[in-house]
Amino acid sequence: MSKLMVGVQMPDFTFFTPFESGRTLSQTASRVTGKTALLFLRYYGCTLCQFDIHQFARAHSAIARSGGQMLVVLQSDPLRLAGQLKREELPFDIICDPDQTLYKRFEIGPAQSMEKMGDAYTMEKIEEATAAGFTHGAYEGNELQLPATFVVSPKLMLDYVHYGVSAGDIPTPQALAQLLK
Repeated sequence: MSKLMVGVQMPDFTFFTPFESGRTLSQTASRVTGKTALLFLRYYGCTLCQFDIHQFARAHSAIARSGGQMLVVLQSDPLRLAGQLKREELPFDIICDPDQTLYKRFEIGPAQSMEKMGDAYTMEKIEEATAAGFTHGAYEGNELQLPATFVVSPKLMLDYVHYGVSAGDIPTPQALAQLLK
């Protein structure tokens, strides 16, 4: 499959969360009247990913007011995450893709090196995460994985596509809320 583009339909897929299995993207997108954002990050042990997830959870009311919803995709094992999280801790679902099937399917590639993953913005976010007390956990998936953000309509038409160029290259919670309007 080639990279996703605005204006085409995102292929449907079935996924696992730490607490549920067998749900599809189309079922999930139809739960809201607005759009659905998929944020592809690295894995739960990643300090930056933990920080981003925390930021989105804190600002989730703006996302909910948009009429849309968000999903985070991680290269984490669902059983491991089920042991680390409680269902009620996050106001959004985490899709677990430990074999990186979705990352490969949608051509969300890795960086060429660790040095190329960390631009100034990413390094600033990592410093902020560390200062806030986030620490690195277990390694999973591809350590060089870059992020991606997709926003789909309830019928899975792609309204927004962004393939990240550094580890921190995802929209802020406020920017994501705007994309969901």
